[in-house]
Amino acid sequence: MASYTVKNFTSLAAALVGLYGRNTQIARTDRLSGGDINKAYGLNLTNGAHIFMKANAKENAGFFTAEAAGLAALASVKKIGTPKILCTGTDPGEQSGYSFLLLEYVESRGRIEPYWETFGRELAELHKADCSEFVRGGKYGFIQDNYIGATEQINRARGTWVDFYRDCRLVPQFRRASRYFDNAVQAKITKLLDHLDSYIAEPGRPSLLHGDLWSGNVLCGPDGKAWLIDPACYCGCSEADIAMTQLFGGFSGEFYRAYSEVNQLQPGYEDRRDMYNLYQLLNHLNLFGETYLEPVCSILAEYV
Repeated sequence: MASYTVKNFTSLAAALVGLYGRNTQIARTDRLSGGDINKAYGLNLTNGAHIFMKANAKENAGFFTAEAAGLAALASVKKIGTPKILCTGTDPGEQSGYSFLLLEYVESRGRIEPYWETFGRELAELHKADCSEFVRGGKYGFIQDNYIGATEQINRARGTWVDFYRDCRLVPQFRRASRYFDNAVQAKITKLLDHLDSYIAEPGRPSLLHGDLWSGNVLCGPDGKAWLIDPACYCGCSEADIAMTQLFGGFSGEFYRAYSEVNQLQPGYEDRRDMYNLYQLLNHLNLFGETYLEPVCSILAEYV
């Protein structure tokens, strides 16, 4: 089993010295927009380097060690671009302290052509790659638990995709959301979980997934190609990643055509897509409230 840990420092100052040498300090800090969970900054250093920092409360350091593990796993497959991981760490700070993740600052020089076709092919190659080294004791799961947004995501290994998707994806989210459901809906949930093998299919092989693949987690890298950020990685069915790309508007048609040329989805994917997006919508329900209750109940009614 390969290791996907990265350097961890006990202060931001120590991290900069450890990465760039003595006397390296921050020359300028720019607050960046984007993200609901973490604060984001561009750091210009006295040695001329420009790096990206995400920060959160000290007790949320697990967000960043998990994200770094996911980025490292994606990078190790060498099929699609990701920012270089510099380190993670915690800083005592002036008050309660904070945790941080330092990454390469991704600066785009413009998209290559064909951008979307290249993205589709590279994601398909990622999904086709062997991912057995990322799971211990089963075919589906990941080397550690991580997060989907601010929600802990359980990645304990299972031997089948149906078992993993039921036990580690749907069941925890339904439990968190139980206050939203009356007895009739609870009965539908029980039936769905008991007969989940009727609604999703076992894939031909597990795939390393990004896990939260919507447009906000894709950047154009300095090579002009799509780079992945903010992963919630695990080994699962490739259909779950593709379904997520279609949940909030979808990608270009060229992306899906190119993807299918390299990694053809199993027949009936369209019938399973909403079942995979049920997990994402349940997570939104638990994070953001009852605005997402109707789409969750609509999917339940579609299947049960």
